[in-house]
Amino acid sequence: MMKVIAGFFAGMLFFAVLGWQYGGAFMFNEYESPFGVEETAARIQANMQSLSENGWKLSALRDPGKAVNAAGSNVLPVLLVEACSTDYSGPLLKDDETRLLSILMPCTITVYKKQDGKTYIATMNAGLMGKLFGSKVDEIMTKVAADQKVFITFDASKPAPPLIKKRPGGGGAAGGSDDPGC
Repeated sequence: MMKVIAGFFAGMLFFAVLGWQYGGAFMFNEYESPFGVEETAARIQANMQSLSENGWKLSALRDPGKAVNAAGSNVLPVLLVEACSTDYSGPLLKDDETRLLSILMPCTITVYKKQDGKTYIATMNAGLMGKLFGSKVDEIMTKVAADQKVFITFDASKPAPPLIKKRPGGGGAAGGSDDPGC
C-alpha cells in the first residue's frame, strides 16, 4: 500500500515539475511567416477586417521596439497587431466573474524578426486559455481561437495590403467616434 501512495505522490510531483518547466510553452503559439514583419502585419490586419461579421475591428498597431531603440538599445523589429471583437468581449465584460479577463483585451498578435532573419507570428493559445476559466469563457475563446487561425492564414497569390498604422485610442468615447475600443 505504501508503494502505491509513494508512486501516486511521485507521479504528482513529476507532473507538477513538468507543468512548471514547460507550462508557459503551451500558453502561446509561434508560427513562421513567409513574409517580412510589415507585410505579415498588414496581411493579419486585412484578415482581421475580413471577419467583421464576428465583430472584429482593428484597435491599434504598436511598435514596442521603437521606445527601446529611442533609449539607445537596438532591437529587431516587433509589431503588435491589436483587434477586438465586441461580440466576444461584451459577454465577458458584463459579468463580474469574467471581467478580469479584460486584461487580455484587445486580442494581440505579435509579429517579430529573430536573429535567424526570419519573421515569426505569436498568438496567445486562446483555446487553452478558455478551458482554464470555465464553460462560458471556453465557448467564447474557442471562437477566438478559430478566428486567430483565419488571421494568420495567408494567400501568397494576393498582393500585400497596405499596413494600417492605427494608433491606440483608449476605448470608448475617449478614444474618438471611430475608435472600436474594447
